[in-house]
Amino acid sequence: MKITFDKSLKKFPVFIAVIGVILAITLLIMRLNLVAIVNAAYLMITSALIFLGIIGKKKVYAPFFAGMGASLAGIIAYFSIWGADAGFGAFTSGLKGFVSQAHPLLTGDGNFFTRIAGNLLLALPLILISVLVILCAKKSKKFLSVLSGFVLVIFSVAFLLTMNLRSKPNTERLWEGHNDYLKGIDKNKTKKNSPNVLFIMMDDLGYGDISLNGSLIDTPNIDSIGKNGVELTNFYSSYSVCSPARFAALTGRYPYRGHADNVIYPTVNTISPFAATRLFNSVEMGANVDGMLGDEITLAEVFKEAGYNTGAFGKWHLGDYGEYLPTNQGFDYFYGSHHVNDMTPFYHVTEENGEWEIVHGTDEMKDQKNATKFIHEEITEWVTETVENSDEPFFAYYATPWPHAPIFVGDEFNGKTGLGTYADCVAEFDYYLGELFRTLEDLDVLDDTLIIFTSDNGPALQGSTNELRGGKYLAYEGGQKVPFLMRWDNGDAFKKGSSFDESATVVDLFPTLIEMCNITSEGKENVLPADREIDGTSMMPIFRKQTPVHTKENPILHMKREKLKSIQYAIPTEDVLKENPDYEYDVLKDNEYVQFKYFQNIQNDNSAFFDKFRKNWLHILTDDSGENYNRQTVYPSVAEEMNERMNEIMSSFKNNRRGIK
Repeated sequence: MKITFDKSLKKFPVFIAVIGVILAITLLIMRLNLVAIVNAAYLMITSALIFLGIIGKKKVYAPFFAGMGASLAGIIAYFSIWGADAGFGAFTSGLKGFVSQAHPLLTGDGNFFTRIAGNLLLALPLILISVLVILCAKKSKKFLSVLSGFVLVIFSVAFLLTMNLRSKPNTERLWEGHNDYLKGIDKNKTKKNSPNVLFIMMDDLGYGDISLNGSLIDTPNIDSIGKNGVELTNFYSSYSVCSPARFAALTGRYPYRGHADNVIYPTVNTISPFAATRLFNSVEMGANVDGMLGDEITLAEVFKEAGYNTGAFGKWHLGDYGEYLPTNQGFDYFYGSHHVNDMTPFYHVTEENGEWEIVHGTDEMKDQKNATKFIHEEITEWVTETVENSDEPFFAYYATPWPHAPIFVGDEFNGKTGLGTYADCVAEFDYYLGELFRTLEDLDVLDDTLIIFTSDNGPALQGSTNELRGGKYLAYEGGQKVPFLMRWDNGDAFKKGSSFDESATVVDLFPTLIEMCNITSEGKENVLPADREIDGTSMMPIFRKQTPVHTKENPILHMKREKLKSIQYAIPTEDVLKENPDYEYDVLKDNEYVQFKYFQNIQNDNSAFFDKFRKNWLHILTDDSGENYNRQTVYPSVAEEMNERMNEIMSSFKNNRRGIK
C-alpha cells in the first residue's frame, strides 16, 4: 500500500492543529518558559502522531504539520523577541571553548537578529526533516517516509533538549529604584575610616558542627571568631536550602520577593547523573527567573558604591549568565563555581565584568579534593593584592562549598579527625581559615576586619543539629538554626566574648552591616532602599541592649517553595501573663521575653509517619528548642494570634510579590 499526503480537513488532525495554534498564541501572550516547554512537548507528541499515521494509516496528514509549524513559529518568535541571550540554546560540555557557555554568543544578551539566527539554527533540523517527510509522502516513498517520520520524532526530542530557554524575566522590575539608591550612596570609604568585611558562609553546616557549640570536630579557628567577638545562639538562615538562603543573605529580603525560593539549577546541560538541570528553573522559579534578579540590591553593590573593593569566592549558586552573574551583582572579581558540586556541569572559573573563563574544568573537578585549597589560594591572593595596592577597604564574600555532599577532602586531611570525611572536610576548612587569618594579621589588617561566620542552612545527610528537630529543607529548627559568629577587634559594637540568646536571621545582615560600617547616603546614616521592602532589621539593638528585634511586627519567617510554613517571634512575658495571670510556669518566671514558634500545617519529620501532619502547632523555643511539645492548648490565644499573623503575611506577599513600596 502506498503512502499518501492527505490534505483533507479531518476532525482529529484539525483538532491537533488548532491546539498548536492555541499554544503558540498562549506563549506569546503569557510570556512564560513553562508554556514554551509545553509547546515543545506538543511538537514531540505531534511528531509521534505523524509517525504512527505513516505506519498505521499509510498517510501523512497536512494539518499535523500546520499545527507543528504554528507552535514552532511561536517558540522562535517568543525567544527572538524576549530572549535573554543570543538564542543558541543548550550545550552540555563544561570544557573550554564555545560549548563551555563562556562564549560571548551564549553569555551576552545578543540582539534581535542574533536571537532569530540562534533560534532558527536550533529549529532548522526539525524544519528540514519535516519537509523531507512531506516530500517522501507526496512521492509515495514508503521506506523513506517511515524512516524520515521516525527521525522526525528523534529531532523533536532533540529540539526540547537543546532549545533556548533563557528569556527575560516576566515580572515587575525594580531597576529605577535600584539605580537611584546606589547613586545616592556616599563613596567615602577608605582603610582609615572603615573596616574590611569578611563574610564567611558555609554550605550545609549544622548548628552543632563547630566545637564552640559542642561538636566532636575541633574547629579552633572558627571558634576564635566568637571567642574574640560575639556569638548569637539563636540565629537562623532565612531558608532551609542553598540558593534562597544566599539570596536572603545578600539582599536583606526573603527569597519569595525575587522568585528565588528554590534551588537554582544550571541553565546548561539537560542530561546529567544528578538532576536534569536546564529545564528545571523554568518550571520551579516562575516568571522565567534563572537566578537572583539583577535589580535586587546586594551587599556587594552597596559596598562597591561606598568605595570598597569587592570579591566573591567559592560557591555562587545564584545564576550562571547575564544579569545573574556575580560580577554583574556588585562583585569586582569572582573565583569559584556558578553551580553546586553535585550538579553538572561543575567547574571553577575566574570572572570579571560579567565575562568568565574556566580554570579548572569538569574533568579535573570530578575529584574535588583540592577545592578548599584552590579557593583559599585565590581569596588569599586577592586580599593580599587588595590590601597592598589599594587605599580602599575590601568586602570579601567567602562562600565555601563545604560540607555539602558529595564531600571531598585534601589528601593531607583525609582521616585526620577519625570521624569520617565530613568531619575531615570541616577540619580542613578550619585549617585554611586559620591560614587566612594569619595572612590578615601579617598584613596588619586583622583588627580592622569585621568577620562574619554562618551557614546557609542545616545539615543534610550527616552533621550535627545539637538535637534540634529536622534538617536541611525542613522548616523545623534543624533546617534553619545555624551558627553565627562575628568579630571586629577595633569595633565597639559588642564586647569581646559576648553571647546573646535573642533571635536574628540572615536577612538582618544587610541593614546591620550598613549600620556597623556606617554606609551613608547623601550624608544620612542607615538609609535603606525606599522603593522596596527590606525584610531584615539591624541587630544592633541586640548588641547594645539585648532587645529582641523580631517581634509580632517583624517575625522570623520559615518558608518552603513559596509557602509560609512557620513564623516565630518574641512576646514579652508580661503580655502573656496579662491574659493568663495564674500561670506559674518557670519559662514565664525566668524570662523577660518568650520566643514562640507556630506551624499552621507541616508534615511530620519522622519518615515512619510521613502521612501525619502537625496542624495548629505551637512551640516555646526558649525552653524547648527541640520543638518537642505542642503548647497550643496551654496558650490558645497566642496560637490564634500567630495564625492570623501568618495569614496576613502570606496575603501581603501574594498581593505584592516583589515587595514594592
